Amino acid sequence: MIARHNGALRQLVPALLALAGTVATFGATATPSHAATGYYSVTLAAPLASPKRFVDGETPWSCTGAECTAPRNTSRPAIVCARVAKKVGAVTRFATPEGEMTAEDLAKCNGTH
Repeated sequence: MIARHNGALRQLVPALLALAGTVATFGATATPSHAATGYYSVTLAAPLASPKRFVDGETPWSCTGAECTAPRNTSRPAIVCARVAKKVGAVTRFATPEGEMTAEDLAKCNGTH
């Protein structure tokens, strides 16, 4: 009887460990990342009168006051910046997790180069 009990336990422990690993992995992948909420961070020269949400191409933007955010897309940051500037006005800061756009690139973004 004891031998059977130990054999069943030996089979059950790896199955429980595998289940725990699956649950932990799913929890990590199901948690939204910064990419889904705000990869691009933009500061506008003039704040908007009211919050604004819009989709520019494939990019959903959310703006409140002078701050706008959007998830990452497949376009180069310079193109994304120019599109958002055209839609909501001059941009004074454009950043991604990799860094901020230079003053020269911001001038190009705003069409003032």
